[in-house]
Amino acid sequence: MATSDKIASVAEITEKLRDSNAAVVTSYTGLTVAQLKQLRRSLGENAQYRVVKNTLTKIAAQEAGIQLDEHLKGSTAVAFVTGDPVEAAKGLRDFAKENPALVIKGGVLEGKALSADEIKKLADLESREVLLAKLAGAMKGKQSQAAALFQALPSKFVRTAEALRAKQAEQGGAE
Repeated sequence: MATSDKIASVAEITEKLRDSNAAVVTSYTGLTVAQLKQLRRSLGENAQYRVVKNTLTKIAAQEAGIQLDEHLKGSTAVAFVTGDPVEAAKGLRDFAKENPALVIKGGVLEGKALSADEIKKLADLESREVLLAKLAGAMKGKQSQAAALFQALPSKFVRTAEALRAKQAEQGGAE
């Protein structure tokens, strides 16, 4: 590979690392081209899976301020995630279950280095949309409770005042 090609490749990987909110480093030895194509589809539209050269990726990671050196050994491919990292982690985990040749080495999330186990834990999380829906449901439930409480206070006051008026009318009629 010519030097200008290497420089361009490093610049491209650096840009992808900076633009991504997560990157997952994998080993793909033993996967066929058809399996790699299937893997790319399983990651969704917010992730790009790319086979990379270790030495160029080390340079790009240093330029991007990311620590990936320990994962860049052997055949390496990186999933650059620009969307929900949980979705991409699930796609990689599920694909690795069906195709043991894919090995998750580690990665980075929002600039923090992750081990392979941490990426698997990330895959076990629910997606961002599900978590937001649960939060919205919990907030709606609390609002309903607050509304019922606020409605109960005036209602109780009115019933108490009516009972007091009735008692006074009863005492006034008995005298």
